Amino acid sequence: MRADRLRRLADARLYLCTPRRAEFGPFLDAVIGPPGRGGVDLVQLREKNLEWADEVRGLREIAAAGAGRDTLVSANDRADLTAFTGVDILHVGQDDVPPAFARRLVGPDVLIGQSTHSPEQFLAALADPDVDYVCVGPVHATPTKQGRPPVGLGLPRLAARHAPPFLPGAKPWFVTGGVGPDTIDDILNTGARRVVVVRALTAAEDPAASAAALARRLRTG
Repeated sequence: MRADRLRRLADARLYLCTPRRAEFGPFLDAVIGPPGRGGVDLVQLREKNLEWADEVRGLREIAAAGAGRDTLVSANDRADLTAFTGVDILHVGQDDVPPAFARRLVGPDVLIGQSTHSPEQFLAALADPDVDYVCVGPVHATPTKQGRPPVGLGLPRLAARHAPPFLPGAKPWFVTGGVGPDTIDDILNTGARRVVVVRALTAAEDPAASAAALARRLRTG
Protein backbone atom coordinates (compact mmCIF):
# COMPACT_ATOMS: atom_id res chain seq x y z
CA MET A 1 0.00 0.00 0.00
CA ARG A 2 2.76 2.47 0.89
CA ALA A 3 4.65 1.70 -2.31
CA ASP A 4 1.56 2.38 -4.41
CA ARG A 5 0.91 5.66 -2.60
CA LEU A 6 4.50 6.75 -3.13
CA ARG A 7 4.20 5.89 -6.82
CA ARG A 8 1.11 8.08 -7.16
CA LEU A 9 2.73 10.87 -5.17
CA ALA A 10 5.83 10.80 -7.38
CA ASP A 11 3.66 11.41 -10.46
CA ALA A 12 1.44 14.05 -8.84
CA ARG A 13 1.46 17.68 -9.94
CA LEU A 14 -1.79 19.34 -8.89
CA TYR A 15 -2.89 19.34 -5.24
CA LEU A 16 -6.23 20.83 -4.19
CA CYS A 17 -7.05 22.00 -0.66
CA THR A 18 -10.76 22.55 -0.32
CA PRO A 19 -13.51 22.98 2.22
CA ARG A 20 -16.78 21.20 1.71
CA ARG A 21 -19.23 23.03 -0.53
CA ALA A 22 -22.65 22.70 -2.10
CA GLU A 23 -22.73 19.78 -4.53
CA PHE A 24 -19.37 18.60 -3.23
CA GLY A 25 -19.46 15.31 -5.13
CA PRO A 26 -20.04 16.86 -8.58
CA PHE A 27 -17.35 19.48 -7.88
CA LEU A 28 -14.84 16.75 -7.00
CA ASP A 29 -15.78 14.73 -10.09
CA ALA A 30 -15.20 17.82 -12.22
CA VAL A 31 -11.77 18.78 -10.87
CA ILE A 32 -10.42 15.23 -10.67
CA GLY A 33 -11.66 14.45 -14.15
CA PRO A 34 -11.88 11.12 -15.95
CA PRO A 35 -8.84 8.82 -16.07
CA GLY A 36 -6.27 10.01 -18.57
CA ARG A 37 -7.67 13.51 -19.03
CA GLY A 38 -5.60 15.24 -16.40
CA GLY A 39 -6.84 17.09 -13.36
CA VAL A 40 -6.29 17.13 -9.63
CA ASP A 41 -3.97 14.40 -8.31
CA LEU A 42 -4.36 15.01 -4.57
CA VAL A 43 -7.26 16.42 -2.56
CA GLN A 44 -7.03 17.62 1.02
CA LEU A 45 -10.10 18.45 3.07
CA ARG A 46 -9.17 21.70 4.80
CA GLU A 47 -11.94 23.24 6.85
CA LYS A 48 -11.29 24.37 10.39
CA ASN A 49 -13.59 23.61 13.32
CA LEU A 50 -15.50 20.81 11.66
CA GLU A 51 -17.25 18.32 13.87
CA TRP A 52 -15.48 14.97 13.83
CA ALA A 53 -18.34 13.16 12.05
CA ASP A 54 -18.62 15.90 9.41
CA GLU A 55 -14.90 15.66 8.65
CA VAL A 56 -15.18 11.89 8.35
CA ARG A 57 -18.04 12.31 5.85
CA GLY A 58 -16.06 14.87 3.86
CA LEU A 59 -12.99 12.66 3.61
CA ARG A 60 -15.13 9.72 2.54
CA GLU A 61 -16.77 11.83 -0.16
CA ILE A 62 -13.34 12.71 -1.53
CA ALA A 63 -12.24 9.08 -1.42
CA ALA A 64 -15.39 8.01 -3.27
CA ALA A 65 -14.90 10.66 -5.97
CA GLY A 66 -11.28 9.65 -6.51
CA ALA A 67 -11.83 5.89 -6.50
CA GLY A 68 -10.34 4.27 -9.58
CA ARG A 69 -8.58 7.47 -10.65
CA ASP A 70 -5.34 7.24 -8.62
CA THR A 71 -6.36 10.33 -6.59
CA LEU A 72 -4.66 10.64 -3.22
CA VAL A 73 -6.76 11.83 -0.26
CA SER A 74 -5.33 13.87 2.61
CA ALA A 75 -6.53 14.74 6.08
CA ASN A 76 -5.33 18.00 7.60
CA ASP A 77 -3.70 17.96 11.05
CA ARG A 78 -5.78 15.08 12.41
CA ALA A 79 -3.94 11.79 12.91
CA ASP A 80 -7.05 10.25 14.50
CA LEU A 81 -9.18 10.95 11.42
CA THR A 82 -6.43 9.71 9.13
CA ALA A 83 -6.26 6.39 10.96
CA PHE A 84 -10.04 6.04 11.28
CA THR A 85 -10.89 6.79 7.64
CA GLY A 86 -7.92 5.03 6.06
CA VAL A 87 -7.05 7.96 3.80
CA ASP A 88 -3.69 8.11 2.06
CA ILE A 89 -2.07 11.16 3.64
CA LEU A 90 -1.80 13.12 6.87
CA HIS A 91 -0.67 16.71 6.31
CA VAL A 92 0.80 18.64 9.24
CA GLY A 93 2.02 22.17 9.81
CA GLN A 94 4.97 23.39 11.82
CA ASP A 95 2.86 23.72 14.97
CA ASP A 96 0.97 20.44 14.60
CA VAL A 97 1.90 16.95 15.76
CA PRO A 98 5.59 16.26 14.92
CA PRO A 99 6.04 13.87 11.98
CA ALA A 100 7.89 11.26 14.06
CA PHE A 101 5.01 11.06 16.55
CA ALA A 102 2.44 11.21 13.75
CA ARG A 103 4.13 8.17 12.21
CA ARG A 104 3.61 6.24 15.42
CA LEU A 105 -0.08 7.12 15.32
CA VAL A 106 -0.88 6.46 11.65
CA GLY A 107 1.50 3.59 10.90
CA PRO A 108 3.98 2.96 8.12
CA ASP A 109 1.61 2.98 5.12
CA VAL A 110 0.19 6.48 5.47
CA LEU A 111 2.13 9.25 3.75
CA ILE A 112 3.00 12.35 5.78
CA GLY A 113 3.36 15.83 4.32
CA GLN A 114 4.61 18.93 6.10
CA SER A 115 4.28 22.67 5.44
CA THR A 116 7.44 24.79 5.54
CA HIS A 117 7.92 28.55 5.40
CA SER A 118 11.68 29.09 5.50
CA PRO A 119 14.86 27.51 4.12
CA GLU A 120 15.63 26.00 7.53
CA GLN A 121 12.21 24.40 7.82
CA PHE A 122 12.36 23.09 4.25
CA LEU A 123 15.79 21.52 4.67
CA ALA A 124 14.73 19.94 7.98
CA ALA A 125 11.63 18.42 6.36
CA LEU A 126 13.66 17.27 3.37
CA ALA A 127 15.99 15.36 5.70
CA ASP A 128 13.22 13.97 7.92
CA PRO A 129 12.64 10.25 7.16
CA ASP A 130 9.05 10.52 8.42
CA VAL A 131 8.13 13.29 5.93
CA ASP A 132 7.17 12.01 2.48
CA TYR A 133 6.55 15.35 0.78
CA VAL A 134 7.00 19.03 1.61
CA CYS A 135 4.97 22.17 0.91
CA VAL A 136 6.77 25.51 0.55
CA GLY A 137 5.11 28.88 0.85
CA PRO A 138 2.96 30.82 0.80
CA VAL A 139 4.82 32.41 -2.10
CA HIS A 140 2.10 35.07 -2.49
CA ALA A 141 -0.24 36.63 0.01
CA THR A 142 -3.48 34.68 0.23
CA PRO A 143 -6.64 34.95 2.34
CA THR A 144 -6.45 31.23 3.04
CA LYS A 145 -3.29 31.90 5.09
CA GLN A 146 -4.25 35.08 6.89
CA GLY A 147 -1.54 36.47 9.12
CA ARG A 148 1.26 34.55 7.40
CA PRO A 149 3.51 36.80 5.29
CA PRO A 150 4.42 35.57 1.81
CA VAL A 151 7.88 34.06 1.44
CA GLY A 152 8.30 35.00 -2.22
CA LEU A 153 9.83 32.87 -4.96
CA GLY A 154 13.24 32.42 -3.33
CA LEU A 155 12.08 29.43 -1.29
CA PRO A 156 10.93 27.35 -4.29
CA ARG A 157 14.20 28.26 -6.05
CA LEU A 158 16.09 26.85 -3.09
CA ALA A 159 13.84 23.78 -3.05
CA ALA A 160 14.51 23.17 -6.74
CA ARG A 161 18.26 23.22 -6.11
CA HIS A 162 18.10 20.77 -3.22
CA ALA A 163 15.39 18.46 -4.59
CA PRO A 164 15.12 18.79 -8.38
CA PRO A 165 11.57 17.72 -9.34
CA PHE A 166 11.30 14.18 -10.68
CA LEU A 167 14.97 13.41 -10.12
CA PRO A 168 15.03 9.78 -8.97
CA GLY A 169 15.18 9.70 -5.19
CA ALA A 170 14.29 13.39 -4.75
CA LYS A 171 11.54 14.06 -2.20
CA PRO A 172 8.45 15.66 -3.81
CA TRP A 173 7.57 19.25 -2.86
CA PHE A 174 4.69 21.56 -3.72
CA VAL A 175 4.46 25.35 -3.95
CA THR A 176 1.58 26.96 -2.05
CA GLY A 177 0.05 30.41 -1.76
CA GLY A 178 -1.78 32.34 -4.45
CA VAL A 179 -1.17 29.74 -7.15
CA GLY A 180 -3.38 30.26 -10.19
CA PRO A 181 -3.40 30.99 -13.93
CA ASP A 182 -1.86 34.45 -13.40
CA THR A 183 1.03 33.24 -11.24
CA ILE A 184 1.78 29.75 -12.54
CA ASP A 185 4.42 30.82 -15.08
CA ASP A 186 6.51 32.69 -12.49
CA ILE A 187 6.26 29.70 -10.18
CA LEU A 188 7.33 27.28 -12.90
CA ASN A 189 10.29 29.53 -13.68
CA THR A 190 11.69 28.76 -10.21
CA GLY A 191 12.01 25.10 -11.18
CA ALA A 192 8.87 24.02 -9.36
CA ARG A 193 6.65 21.44 -11.03
CA ARG A 194 4.08 20.73 -8.31
CA VAL A 195 1.61 23.19 -6.78
CA VAL A 196 -1.19 23.44 -4.25
CA VAL A 197 -4.30 25.39 -5.25
CA VAL A 198 -7.40 26.55 -3.41
CA ARG A 199 -9.31 29.48 -4.93
CA ALA A 200 -8.00 28.74 -8.45
CA LEU A 201 -10.48 25.86 -8.44
CA THR A 202 -12.93 26.48 -5.60
CA ALA A 203 -13.77 29.95 -7.00
CA ALA A 204 -13.47 29.06 -10.69
CA GLU A 205 -16.44 29.58 -12.99
CA ASP A 206 -15.57 26.30 -14.72
CA PRO A 207 -13.64 24.15 -12.21
CA ALA A 208 -13.21 21.25 -14.65
CA ALA A 209 -11.65 23.41 -17.36
CA SER A 210 -9.49 25.26 -14.83
CA ALA A 211 -8.17 22.02 -13.33
CA ALA A 212 -7.41 20.55 -16.74
CA ALA A 213 -5.61 23.72 -17.86
CA LEU A 214 -3.45 23.89 -14.73
CA ALA A 215 -2.63 20.19 -14.93
CA ARG A 216 -1.64 20.55 -18.58
CA ARG A 217 0.56 23.56 -17.80
CA LEU A 218 2.32 21.68 -15.00
CA ARG A 219 3.00 18.69 -17.23
CA THR A 220 4.38 20.75 -20.11
CA GLY A 221 6.52 22.96 -17.84
